[in-house]
Amino acid sequence: MTGHRPCPTAASERLPADGPVPPRGARSSVAAAAALAAAVGATVVLAGCVPAVAVVGIGTSAVMASDPRSMGAQIDDETIELKLQTNPVVLRENVHLNVASYNGVVLLVGQAPTAAVRDEIGALAKATDRVRAVHNELTVGPNTEYGVRSNDAFITSKVKTRLLDEGKVAPNRVKVVTENSVVYLMGIVPRDEGDRIAKIAATTSGVARVVKLFEAPAG
Repeated sequence: MTGHRPCPTAASERLPADGPVPPRGARSSVAAAAALAAAVGATVVLAGCVPAVAVVGIGTSAVMASDPRSMGAQIDDETIELKLQTNPVVLRENVHLNVASYNGVVLLVGQAPTAAVRDEIGALAKATDRVRAVHNELTVGPNTEYGVRSNDAFITSKVKTRLLDEGKVAPNRVKVVTENSVVYLMGIVPRDEGDRIAKIAATTSGVARVVKLFEAPAG
């Protein structure tokens, strides 16, 4: 397995170029709930039908009530993730792709076989309906092994547990994504709260680096 270079432990921050953007308007609650169920269900079917390709969707909206996004924005994010997961470019290439979308801001992490494939996936994400910004963190190289992914999942669970226990942060208020021990944080939070959340994540055992992809609330 080809390893990544050691990363610094200090937290870094990246914000979409267009600055704070309020959550998009809500849709009909009945239609939105039905669309979410369809999107999540399709993801489960995909996992069973395409075992040769490592594709993972991140962050279903389990408790919508405390999510700062509107229900419509949550549905849009689920749809964005599903569209990218099922894109033929991803399915035909030797790609390990994790996709996370939060209020139209998309994070791509994992591995791609070539720089051309990495860039193509990034372009597809930017062209997807309802996407406002894309952070393409795909690396070029062989897919990570099962042990690395298991450790990433463990780190994510530890960070979420600490955020709830120590930071009193609801599980669906901040999206936590871990790839090769690097933790990415997504959400709509004030700067001071984002700094506090990042500090908790950065001091969690096993975390190599923290990247903040937060948006500030409107107003």
